[in-house]
Amino acid sequence: MRWPCLFRVLTGLYCPGCGGTRAVWELLTGHPVRSFLYHPLVPYSAAVALWLFISHLLYRYTGNERYHRELELGYVYVGIAVIILNFVIKNVLLLSGTDVLELLSQGRF
Repeated sequence: MRWPCLFRVLTGLYCPGCGGTRAVWELLTGHPVRSFLYHPLVPYSAAVALWLFISHLLYRYTGNERYHRELELGYVYVGIAVIILNFVIKNVLLLSGTDVLELLSQGRF
């Protein structure tokens, strides 16, 4: 049983996180494009995490300072921009009659 999104129930619009759980599932099952379409923050976050993990390993095993990377504010700002754009685009499409998440769920996208 899926719990309804309270934001969607009250407003009729998608919340900023709508599609996130399905995006995680799609990414974990090897469908990065579908994951991106459900919620682009999920593959973006996975890519940033992988980048930071690899750079940490390279720094740890080589000692070379040029491989040392940390989570910088720029990554967070891009993530926030992704959330806002996703929210706006999906809701503009929804208000114009195209329910993107429903189409994805039906396999028609």
